[in-house]
Amino acid sequence: MSVTALKPNTPGQRGMTTQDFDEITTKKPVKSLIVIKKGSVGRNNQGRITTRHRGGGVRRYYRIVNYNLAQGITATVEEIEYDPNRSARIARIKDQDGAYHYIIAAQGLKKGDKIVSNEEAAIATGNRVPLKNIPTGSTIYAIELQPGKGAQLVRSAGNSAQLVAKEGDYAQVKLPSGEVRKIHVNCSAHIGNVGNVQHQNIKIGKAGRNRHKGIRPTVRGVVMNAVDHPHGGGDGGRHGMGKAPRTPWGQKTLGFKTRRRKTSNSFIVKSLHQAKRRG
Repeated sequence: MSVTALKPNTPGQRGMTTQDFDEITTKKPVKSLIVIKKGSVGRNNQGRITTRHRGGGVRRYYRIVNYNLAQGITATVEEIEYDPNRSARIARIKDQDGAYHYIIAAQGLKKGDKIVSNEEAAIATGNRVPLKNIPTGSTIYAIELQPGKGAQLVRSAGNSAQLVAKEGDYAQVKLPSGEVRKIHVNCSAHIGNVGNVQHQNIKIGKAGRNRHKGIRPTVRGVVMNAVDHPHGGGDGGRHGMGKAPRTPWGQKTLGFKTRRRKTSNSFIVKSLHQAKRRG
């Protein structure tokens, strides 16, 4: 997959790049594996905005991805598909019983390849194997945090983790952030790394493209009125915020610690902050 620059027919296309969709083999999803996606537009069940700058966007169906591929499945990759709900590509696979599943597609996975989910499966791209049977140093993605719960880590485009060590009931996995974390050896993971590696290099190019994604405009606090934001107000002209940076609701931000102290760090071997300092 490569990044393609557009021939600028309009000013908005001048700084825009798009993806090369050569690896996509079909445009139609499986009807049994899609559901209607109703946008919450950033509101909770009381109708209050809890995430700002969300709303609008194109309509799309949600693809039901199987993050917990059962042990004993041997499947064939039928198609590689585009998924509007995530940055990664998805693979449509057909198991030995004729059932269809969607999984996160690994880089290099092609139509016709075999996928095996088994404790004794080969260490090959796309196969799903428990950590206890994966050699140290292997590249993995779609990792479980609790055995049988399904993949929760390393699922977005271009990401991969590395199995660093195994000791007793736990394996040490180096995540894309640089954090090293303990995960139980009975947890499963796919071999390889997530495809669509050039996703992060795409240039949006124009505001309308963000609106299609359901992202609305963001306005700075210092240009608002005092009634709307703690940074707002003042007698004309450009001015600073006049106080420590705050959220629209008055809570300090930019350096203010919001992490809950009750959360355990016992499974983190090397924290993200240590990794950044040493890097």
